[in-house]
Amino acid sequence: MTAYAAAHLRSVDFGPEIVRYLQGIDATLAEFGGRFLVHGTDPEVREGSWPGHLILIEFPDIERARAWYESPGYQAILPLRTENSDGSAILVEGVAPGYRATDYLAKVGGH
Repeated sequence: MTAYAAAHLRSVDFGPEIVRYLQGIDATLAEFGGRFLVHGTDPEVREGSWPGHLILIEFPDIERARAWYESPGYQAILPLRTENSDGSAILVEGVAPGYRATDYLAKVGGH
């Protein structure tokens, strides 16, 4: 099942380290089938507040998402981002084709 790496970067100190991070990340994704879905666009906020930006990377499955994040190549450049930005990052598995919101009820004891 498709999986995603998502980051909400609330602020970024856009200096030489971030430039090096951006120059290096694409090469870390290829081996794991990762590709950017959202990156560098301003969100259209409809509810609440959303300071910063969303980054969304798609992977074929959660195992490859984990393997990418933990890979020596990504771990080598990760501090360039974490030491020069304020944000959160997650890995999350997607849903199966045909999923409906009511399918969640079965997971929580069906209401």
